[in-house]
Amino acid sequence: MGLNSALSIATSGLNAVQNAMAVASNNVSNAGTSGYIKETANVQSSVAGNMGSGVRTAATTLATNEQVQKALYAQNADVAAYTATSNSLSNITALQGSTTATSGSSGTLSDQLGNLQSALTSLTSTPDSASAQSTVVSAAASFAQSVNTLSSAYQTQRQTAQNAVVSSVSDINTDLTTIGALSTKIMNLKSTGQDTAALENQRYTALSSLSSELSVSWSESANGDMTISTADGVTLPTRDTSSASPATVSSTWPLSTSSAQISVSTTYPGTSSSNTIPAITLNGQDVTTHLTGGTLGANITLRDTTLPTMQAQLDSLTSTVATRLHDQGMPLFTSGADGTVPGTSQTDLTPTGSVGFSQEMSVSSVYTDDPSKLLDSSSSGTQTIQNVLSYAFGTTSDASGTAQTAAPSTGLGVTGNLSTGYTGNQGIVSLATSLTAKQAATASDASSGLALSQTTQTSLTSNLTGTSTVSVDTEMANIVTLQNAYAANAKVVSTVQTMFSALLNAIGS
Repeated sequence: MGLNSALSIATSGLNAVQNAMAVASNNVSNAGTSGYIKETANVQSSVAGNMGSGVRTAATTLATNEQVQKALYAQNADVAAYTATSNSLSNITALQGSTTATSGSSGTLSDQLGNLQSALTSLTSTPDSASAQSTVVSAAASFAQSVNTLSSAYQTQRQTAQNAVVSSVSDINTDLTTIGALSTKIMNLKSTGQDTAALENQRYTALSSLSSELSVSWSESANGDMTISTADGVTLPTRDTSSASPATVSSTWPLSTSSAQISVSTTYPGTSSSNTIPAITLNGQDVTTHLTGGTLGANITLRDTTLPTMQAQLDSLTSTVATRLHDQGMPLFTSGADGTVPGTSQTDLTPTGSVGFSQEMSVSSVYTDDPSKLLDSSSSGTQTIQNVLSYAFGTTSDASGTAQTAAPSTGLGVTGNLSTGYTGNQGIVSLATSLTAKQAATASDASSGLALSQTTQTSLTSNLTGTSTVSVDTEMANIVTLQNAYAANAKVVSTVQTMFSALLNAIGS
């Protein structure tokens, strides 16, 4: 082996160290980048004939554990979904009062109905008291106002969810097409044997972002392409193959949807064009039900199932309260929209009749204008009130033996496919308690699920720390080693140059 070979070998070592230094520098600079995976510089021994000829730089690879990486991305979707759900429902539970407060002042619906019941009981003792009469009307108004506020909150949160759906679709499109554009570059570089690690890292960053918006599965092909699918196997395209233009990043393709104004009567799917919430489409086909998990899936569920169910539970309660009082001769509550009273011209408990009643429920002007109308023409003037207390607030048959009408528990909502999740054969105070408990449990499940999913996410992230996550301390130690290796190879080059100079001087003398 001559001086030329020694110089070539040392030069190859310098090139390899320079490449490794660049990779280490990139790792350090991206230590805080979300989704970034540590890159590893690789070299291969070079052999010419039967002798070593130094090293050559091999393709940079990503230090990833694909199995754990996929598990982490799946957990990202769970955390994002529980976060969106928990945040939304916390706004609902905040309006439902405290179950730990003093009875009668907790603000819960059952407590407010209890206050109405107590005011009616007091009125039977002092029927001529204007103050006692006004107290009844005031208690009824407080209940109606709380019901109105809660019902409006459901629709506000549904609107928030709908807006988030539109935003998520845009973000998902951006992530998908970013992956597609990067995949095109990766395939082109791989076909010519060039390094693709930096582009692959950018693609994983986009995939990490996508995993928080939607539950997806993914796979890489030998040519460097990446395929993305929903949790149930629907392929989500990343490049528009029908376009002649190069792959570009877009927020409007491949998924499509549109904004909508949410009301108590709008739903997905709707019963007509006037009450249908826009679907999410892929190539003109409705794929809304295939898009689960993540922020998008959670908001779809909130908008179409969770919050409408809560609305149905409240409509069932309020329609029942109004109907039972009316049946005992006290039409205390009416619909604010048209003044009708459940049990008269309104179809009481059918989906079209009770949907949204709680949003419009109010105390009848008959009683607000003249609270003395609470009294009847009986000798005591309180027979109606006693019937209300005995039967409207109870669960037994009324004085005539007619069975108490059960609160509707199925066939609810705009499409009639929702249920309360508890029996309707209860007194109205118990119904209110069941409603609050059911909705609190739903919110609690979301909160518990969030805590558990975050713990799992942290554990998976920790598992990746040793392989995929950049450790600045480790990189700095590696840089010192590379610095020493560079100095050693440079020393060889310097020595060879000195020997060449000595040789040339000897020849020339």
